[in-house]
Amino acid sequence: MAATKASHSVGCTSVEDTYGPARGHDLRAGTEGEPARTALAAPAEMPSLLDRRFGRDEITIVRHQVSDRLSRAPLPDDRLQGFVLAVNEVITNVVLHAGGDGRLVLWLTEGSVWCTVTDSGPGIPDRYVEPPEVPEAYDVGGRGIWLAHQLCDEVTVATGPIGTTVGLRMLLPR
Repeated sequence: MAATKASHSVGCTSVEDTYGPARGHDLRAGTEGEPARTALAAPAEMPSLLDRRFGRDEITIVRHQVSDRLSRAPLPDDRLQGFVLAVNEVITNVVLHAGGDGRLVLWLTEGSVWCTVTDSGPGIPDRYVEPPEVPEAYDVGGRGIWLAHQLCDEVTVATGPIGTTVGLRMLLPR
């Protein structure tokens, strides 16, 4: 399917408002032969460092690719590792809770590292979305989105019955 400039909603507008065409980003659908999915892509003038689909068996590979692509970014090591961990948590959630496969787009702008992870799952329950409370010590799960909020400078979530897009942003040092 060819790229389109139309906005596709996944149940709310926060990601479209934050990253949409008015902010210089292009919203795109799936590729030929794949179901259309809402996915945020790097602005045309900012080529993506990584744009790939992933599945259950590729979590480690994707984590290493993200780390490798950002190895030259001007991020202190602890911030880089925190961002990679946040990405890992979000892609793991896709695999465990949203049908097993998704799409990741990673790019740099002058002041930030950005990553969006999109799936076509059933949506994230409200209690895990904005920003979630600290999970109880005895809770099983429920830490992925919470951890992303702790590690990243900005986390946005657009979720609904046809899928979820999580946006992660880490500011680069001046």
